[in-house]
Amino acid sequence: MAEPARKNVEVPEGLWIRCTDCSAMVYRRILEEELNICPECDHHYRINARKRIEQLNDAGTFEEFLPDLESTDPLEFHDRVSYKDRLEKVKAASGEPDAIVVGKGFIKGRQVIMGVMNPDFIMGSMGAVVGEKVAAATERALEGTGKETLPLVMVTCSGGARMMEGMVSLAQMAKTSAAIARFHEAGGLYIVVLTDPTTAGVAASFAFLGDVTLAEPGALIGFAGPRVIANTIKAVLPEGFQRSEFMLEHGFVDRIVHRRDLRSEIARIIDYCNK
Repeated sequence: MAEPARKNVEVPEGLWIRCTDCSAMVYRRILEEELNICPECDHHYRINARKRIEQLNDAGTFEEFLPDLESTDPLEFHDRVSYKDRLEKVKAASGEPDAIVVGKGFIKGRQVIMGVMNPDFIMGSMGAVVGEKVAAATERALEGTGKETLPLVMVTCSGGARMMEGMVSLAQMAKTSAAIARFHEAGGLYIVVLTDPTTAGVAASFAFLGDVTLAEPGALIGFAGPRVIANTIKAVLPEGFQRSEFMLEHGFVDRIVHRRDLRSEIARIIDYCNK
């Protein structure tokens, strides 16, 4: 008796992905259900601002402000392609006007002002728009409810200042730091969540000014990257240099928090600080 003919079944492209950290094959739907964390090795993947907002805020409570603020091309920068053209392509690909989303939301019933950086937009680089939105979010938190400030939560993910805007981007370091200083003077609570990566101009300004600094596991955190430092000082760096665990050990981070626990941890901190 002849065996029945076998049919080739095509597996849809993108159904499985190989973990960039442990090389395990992971079913994409399971990865998404696990908040974009590898179920085999616990590697925290980068996620865009909208996913992060959805994960952190109570359903349907986030109200964005300054949604249409977009970068210009103050230097008419051109390197193989013009900055103006690159902006248009990134806007179309990411669906966002720039590298941060700010707004008001609720985390387990606690009202907060929140800013979330987007690695899908030129690696979360900080130009004039990011600086303006961070400053605006800080001012909203400072205004609060009219009687007291609101907690300010910033989720950082950035390669640093955006070189295509030159000194305009570098000026945002001072602008955002000054805004946070005013917030501190008013007694506001500023919580920062450092995610992979948080580096350069963002790290050297508003990202490192939190009253409480949390970090996701394994995040790269620091000013210059480890390869740049190693090449500059001609030395072998310690294992895990500039990762969250190293930064916690050396006092730059207050606590490492798993992504699934961030909502509860932020709510707990707000309650503890009576905000």
